[in-house]
Amino acid sequence: MRFFSYIFGLALILLGIYFLGKNIVFTTHAYPWWRGIAADVSVLSLCIGVFALVFLPSAVKSLGWVAVAFGIICVFASSRAILSPTSLWQFFLSLTMMGIGYKMLTRRRRLF
Repeated sequence: MRFFSYIFGLALILLGIYFLGKNIVFTTHAYPWWRGIAADVSVLSLCIGVFALVFLPSAVKSLGWVAVAFGIICVFASSRAILSPTSLWQFFLSLTMMGIGYKMLTRRRRLF
């Protein structure tokens, strides 16, 4: 039963991230040349930062925060992160799914 709780919690987290993230679009233009590079660097930097924060020891976590901050700055520098409007219901539903999924992953038992 614990295995199914773990899988269901992971599925809820991924579904919540999907519902929240489907309204964020990263685009680039052919002009000027540095905008495409800034978008690529922002995605890579954010991935490296999240990896460092989750998997590396606590002594190296400050480098993860630096990478995340650099990625956010690159998103604003490329100015091609488009945030589509989302409804309050969709926002509430996605945060609830991520919260319950996280609790199921950490407790490894049913909440209800």
